[in-house]
Amino acid sequence: MKISRMRLGEMAAFTGVVCIVVALALPWYETLEGNLSAWDTFGPAVVLVMLAAVGGLGLALATVTERSPAFPVAAAVWSTLFGIVGLIAAIVRVLERPDNATMLCAGAWLALAGALLVAGGSWQSMRDERTSRYPPAKPEPRHLPS
Repeated sequence: MKISRMRLGEMAAFTGVVCIVVALALPWYETLEGNLSAWDTFGPAVVLVMLAAVGGLGLALATVTERSPAFPVAAAVWSTLFGIVGLIAAIVRVLERPDNATMLCAGAWLALAGALLVAGGSWQSMRDERTSRYPPAKPEPRHLPS
């Protein structure tokens, strides 16, 4: 496990995950009766934003724990897909106000920023082809049978 393997893309995606997790605890909408959190207005869009967070977390964990770049590259592809879907869902949640909400609160904006960071960070992770973070493979030589 090496934190030093994380590049800018993975760090941005992980920052987006933290933003989404914090946003789930904050109020998202203000109504005449009080504030509504993501859990009060739980629906498919909130699930998709959480799926983006899971994808970003998977990317960060794959980068830190794997010794070869194959699994982190695959995780970056899936994280990019989940990040884009989560970004679209977060945009929908910002534009659509449920239950006669009068104003957006910090949670909705933070979830949007987090989904944007997951999508952008995952995309950057796919674009960055530097292999300097991974040591070259040194396989043991095979001996031919006599």
